[in-house]
Amino acid sequence: MCRSIKTLRPPVLEDDATEEEIRAAALQYVRKVSGFRAPAAHNQEVFERAVDAVAQATAELLGGLEIRGQAVRSSAG
Repeated sequence: MCRSIKTLRPPVLEDDATEEEIRAAALQYVRKVSGFRAPAAHNQEVFERAVDAVAQATAELLGGLEIRGQAVRSSAG
């Protein structure tokens, strides 16, 4: 149904995750949870709101993580 969601934090990624990478991961998550690759028109709005919410939560998570005492700063946000 969808690709695997990849890890978006250093040291797995050399640089901070981009907004595009965060949104792609959010989309994959919502697709997996909902069971829809592309929702019907009557579900499109709630699907997009879910992707936005997951992307925002992901950016907040990445921006707040600390690794070995160093804050991980996401360029997205």
